[in-house]
Amino acid sequence: MRETCHRCGGDLPDFEAAGDMRSPFCPHCGAPQLLLSDYSEPLSTGLESTDASGAPSTGTLPPPRPNRIDWPMALRGAIFVSLVAAALSLLAAGLPNFTVIGSVWVVSASLTTLALYQRRRPLAAMNAGVGARIGLLVGIMLVSILAVTLSAGLCIARFKLGAMADFDAKMALGMKAQVDQFAATGSIPAEKLAFFNSPQFRTGCMLFSFWVILFAVLLISVFGGAVGGLLRTRRISRKA
Repeated sequence: MRETCHRCGGDLPDFEAAGDMRSPFCPHCGAPQLLLSDYSEPLSTGLESTDASGAPSTGTLPPPRPNRIDWPMALRGAIFVSLVAAALSLLAAGLPNFTVIGSVWVVSASLTTLALYQRRRPLAAMNAGVGARIGLLVGIMLVSILAVTLSAGLCIARFKLGAMADFDAKMALGMKAQVDQFAATGSIPAEKLAFFNSPQFRTGCMLFSFWVILFAVLLISVFGGAVGGLLRTRRISRKA
């Protein structure tokens, strides 16, 4: 292939035939003829290495992912808070003074867990999203541990200690009052009113109320975690 000068257009000598005697200048006008190499292949800097899998690596750790959560640490905090809530709930069954303390502890469980989490991981990312996810974990642990603890406590109180008679009597009176109100209106047939007075219906109502309360605890935990994460984000930004 014939090569020409980029300035005058004259023919250039065959560089391959000239060998070491070739000149980098045009023999007609003297313009330099620069030949640039192809940089399609990456240059080796001598700093590359391989990781454990054998893939090329520079030896530098990758940057941490944003909003990364130390789940084992968050799980330990959630379990601790849930166990305390379960203990307070059992104490409240025999000592009514612990009812308010247990309720406040359950409502603030996400905030307590976030405080424990940031105390152990002060440089961890924290915002509303991180707080909501940790709050969801706290809610799941609260619901699970409270469900197991309260169910076991009620079974022991009913079948082992026989201490549920007063509770059954109060619940029966409450259901009877509701049935009497429905009967006075005449909007419900008599056979359905009889079903409302049955033990099966009272048991179903108690279980439904129990799971509604646990679902509310889950929602409160997520919301509390989101609010706690948002407040802690603002506090850190003001300090910065």
